[in-house]
Amino acid sequence: MSVAFNQRVHVPADVLVSNLDGESVLLNLRTETYFGLDEVGTRMWTVLTAAESIQAAFDMLAREYDVDPSQLRQDLRDFLDELTARQLLDVHE
Repeated sequence: MSVAFNQRVHVPADVLVSNLDGESVLLNLRTETYFGLDEVGTRMWTVLTAAESIQAAFDMLAREYDVDPSQLRQDLRDFLDELTARQLLDVHE
């Protein structure tokens, strides 16, 4: 899937999120599968699901983490590709 950073993410209604000690578990009730996020993944999830766009999330994360912007951009793309493939996030205009 090709993600455009002007798009935004949406959590499907059949996905539940549980946070514990800075980490998260995502549960897709429809597919009956779960996916774990470490602290960085949890922060990416939190920012992406609250931001007006993927670009806004990228900008916020770039300010928070000492990481090369091109690496962060690729990490966000990989993260979004993985979560959309597992039907844990939708990406749309």
